[in-house]
Amino acid sequence: MNDEDIIELYWARDESAITETDSKYRNYLLKIAYNILSNSEDGQEVLNDTYLKAWNAMPPHKPSPLSLFLGKITRQLSIDVWRKKHRSKRGGSEYEQSLDELQDCVSGSESPEESLEAQVLAEALSKYLRTLSQEKRDVFVWRYYFCDPIKDICTRCGQSESKIKSMLHRMRGELRDYLEKEGFSV
Repeated sequence: MNDEDIIELYWARDESAITETDSKYRNYLLKIAYNILSNSEDGQEVLNDTYLKAWNAMPPHKPSPLSLFLGKITRQLSIDVWRKKHRSKRGGSEYEQSLDELQDCVSGSESPEESLEAQVLAEALSKYLRTLSQEKRDVFVWRYYFCDPIKDICTRCGQSESKIKSMLHRMRGELRDYLEKEGFSV
């Protein structure tokens, strides 16, 4: 079933929308959740919450593409679960590792006073990503947005692990330099 048909099922409040969504996107969404949580049971709970959130969002939304809409929900929910479980300890998930890699470029903060700066930072990050080749942009997004393991990225790109690690290292350096030129203290 195509995405438009699935979205129409949501809009018609037909419960088969969940079944069709699960059939088409289950593995994709579980991979996102597992990359962040490193736990299959938590991933399954996030998957169920993703379906509920999608159900409540449609209508009024008609997402396009559906895969990115669902992936974003899964990622946000997974990060929320991860934060609850790791408030006082550090874990070894791909999410934790990818955050550690980026900590020298971008430091996170959750205070309301910095929300405007976070928005400006997000815009600067988008501008930086647009300067990259498609391959580099894909590698960056796979690692730091989807939290994919480096080995999976290597398989997808047909590159060696050392090449991907080197590429990520150089991009983090370039990002740090770019953000400093944009006025951010890194």
